Amino acid sequence: MTETPQTDPATDLTSDAAAPESAAVDTASTRDLPLTASAVSAGTEEATGADVRVRFCPSPTGTPHVGLIRTALFNWAYARHTGGKLVFRIEDTDAARDSEESFEQLLDGLGWLGITWDEGVTVGGPHEPYRQSQRGEIYQDVIAKLKDAGAIYESYSTPEEVEQRHRDAGRDPKLGYDNFDRELSAEQIAAFRAEGREPVLRLRMPDEAIVFNDLVRGEITFAAGSVPDFVVVRANGKPLYTLVNPVDDALMRITHVLRGEDLLSSTPRQIALYRALVAIGVAERVPEFGHLPYVMGEGNKKLSKRDPESSLFNLRDAGFIPEGLLNYLALLGWSLSADQDVFTQDEFVAAFDVHDVLANPARFDLKKATAINGDHIRRLDPQDFRDRLVPYLQAGGVLGEELTARENEILDQAAPLVHTRMDLLGDAVGLLRFLFVSDESLEYDDKAVSKLKDNAGEVLAATRGALANLEDFMAEPIQAALRQVLVEEMEIKPRLAFGPARVAVSGQQISPPLFESMEILGRQSTLARLDRLAGMIG
Repeated sequence: MTETPQTDPATDLTSDAAAPESAAVDTASTRDLPLTASAVSAGTEEATGADVRVRFCPSPTGTPHVGLIRTALFNWAYARHTGGKLVFRIEDTDAARDSEESFEQLLDGLGWLGITWDEGVTVGGPHEPYRQSQRGEIYQDVIAKLKDAGAIYESYSTPEEVEQRHRDAGRDPKLGYDNFDRELSAEQIAAFRAEGREPVLRLRMPDEAIVFNDLVRGEITFAAGSVPDFVVVRANGKPLYTLVNPVDDALMRITHVLRGEDLLSSTPRQIALYRALVAIGVAERVPEFGHLPYVMGEGNKKLSKRDPESSLFNLRDAGFIPEGLLNYLALLGWSLSADQDVFTQDEFVAAFDVHDVLANPARFDLKKATAINGDHIRRLDPQDFRDRLVPYLQAGGVLGEELTARENEILDQAAPLVHTRMDLLGDAVGLLRFLFVSDESLEYDDKAVSKLKDNAGEVLAATRGALANLEDFMAEPIQAALRQVLVEEMEIKPRLAFGPARVAVSGQQISPPLFESMEILGRQSTLARLDRLAGMIG
């Protein structure tokens, strides 16, 4: 669902062989090239304040992933920071890959994170429609204007002919299109048509270097001739992404294009087309570009949308909360300050400026993301935290669709015990399950049982004796009674004294506070569980 050029290999002779990405994006190797007097720097004075208009334009394929959402987040934050507007449109012309299910998942993911837009799908606006598949007539009108102005031209060359011309000239046959059809005579065109050839339409690239100031990477130069004339309309008359994306930006008055670094090599094509659109009165300006850094995964490889940790929904299902994940995604290429990694959404928006985004790749560190999420969990209001646990406990089979009065009571008492102990809401399933299951259904962790000391039976018996007739079965009296019997009378070290009871009531070595848990379970269940473990270990 990233903004990805959609090309037709049969007609689009603008592959990486024609314009090597390594050369196009290596600013160090191109920045010092001499410019001709007519070389023009793309863009005009940068829009600021309420004039800022950014866009998020994914294609609805697959499920939302971290890299895509980070792009949406930075566009949203810049619009909110400047007081500008975010336009959300859908690039849905690839019928083989696009799906309504993916579109709905995208809306779900953005809604969960609280990323909103001012114009676009679902909310409307002055530049409707906001789905590319519904804008066909608009594109045809612009194509006609570009053709009348001579900005685009008919190209009849086949891939085989282009390769043969390169061979004949002693060049690499895989160099890509050679601009052969730029100045075809009427006789040549007639001959091609007589053969039954249908032309593609190509944009005339300028003969000068293209220079622009990337908001993230600084000044970048694409040398004259490094990008050949490229296809904007297929032979069947359908426009390619290389045309419709800039046309939509132009008509929607986009001032800043903030997108992934992987699209940097396509920027000179887009700038050339924007200039042509300005010349025919379709565009007001060439937008500013900012190419956001790659998000890397384990082993310093680019994070793939197929990596489990890159899936937005996998992270949500694990127990990330919007506040925590949004905070961490903001750190993928940007920082609030050198000594503050945890911040609120309002603090993020107030401080975010795309000019402060770093060009270096950002690594998605699941451990750090989880820790930051835990900080945000601990900031939640207690009642809010309690309520957010419910869907995770339901998904884990701990609670049913409707909570009973007793389940609500247990959750009210148990939530405060784990509020400061969780980094992911999904942890609630393992931490709290023992409080909701019947005594007979409680499962004991084999490792926890095997680590009990030889005197565990004796300790369990003494624990049961201390609690059986305890008048006030509350956490403090429970603790006092057990400390008296186990620590003071039996002289067992505190860290060992309560271990058997913890395993007995929770089934685990680690659990929420023991005495409070016993209070929640009540005397009858606590004693039953002590007896059950005692019977298991003989």
